[in-house]
Amino acid sequence: MLDLHCHLLPAVDDGSRSVSQSVTVLLAFKSQGVTGVCLTPHLLASEAGAGVPEVQQAAFKKLAPAVPEGMRLMRGAEVMLDRPMDPAVARDRVVTLNGSRYILVEFSRLVAPTTMVDALALVLELGLVPVVAHPERYSCCEPSRARRWQEMGALLQLDGPTLLMPRTRGHRARELLSHGLCDIIAADNHGDDRSLGPVAEAFHEQGGSEQAELLLSANPEALVADRKPEEVAPFELRLPLVDRMRKLFKHNTEERG
Repeated sequence: MLDLHCHLLPAVDDGSRSVSQSVTVLLAFKSQGVTGVCLTPHLLASEAGAGVPEVQQAAFKKLAPAVPEGMRLMRGAEVMLDRPMDPAVARDRVVTLNGSRYILVEFSRLVAPTTMVDALALVLELGLVPVVAHPERYSCCEPSRARRWQEMGALLQLDGPTLLMPRTRGHRARELLSHGLCDIIAADNHGDDRSLGPVAEAFHEQGGSEQAELLLSANPEALVADRKPEEVAPFELRLPLVDRMRKLFKHNTEERG
């Protein structure tokens, strides 16, 4: 698996605070089958034209030698679209995902639908492909709007841990997945225990191995290689607790029968 959204570049944003904290997370990732991550620290679009901030460059130099063997480390950014991006972002590609045409973008949680469409269109005009981070966080997000974003040319990245949450955002994420409105899944780890392992397990247990392979491995690999990802078939993911309760109910019914 490849995780293309994490905040493990130490002490540069609200993510990991130290090299040791980042290494601890990377070791946990490795134990769950993650073979590569793309570091995506927060960055404002209004600042992205200047390239990678020096503080991030320095942090990467500290982290790189300590990365666990067999773990692939890539660079990128999670760009907050606070204003139109400088064309230099598309020309230099130093804040895109592994230097590809794909760029991870985010918005404020209360972003207006029209604002989101206009901002995505401007990114596309630069020749870049916006990968919308955690669309389930945005109150304006619903299947019809998410489908429009995809039809424009944007991609959607759902948060794996959120898919397993019984909250409004969790419901919204599962609804997008059930409509086939997801291109990749990432953990959005901030130096904590968020990871892809539990969601991969849930997919496999519920007959979604094909979707899991695309969302967690094949499509992320395509993006960092600057290739087009494959379309992912709709999949209805149930909460593991609900699934266990259904199995228990079935077992008890059969025993009584």
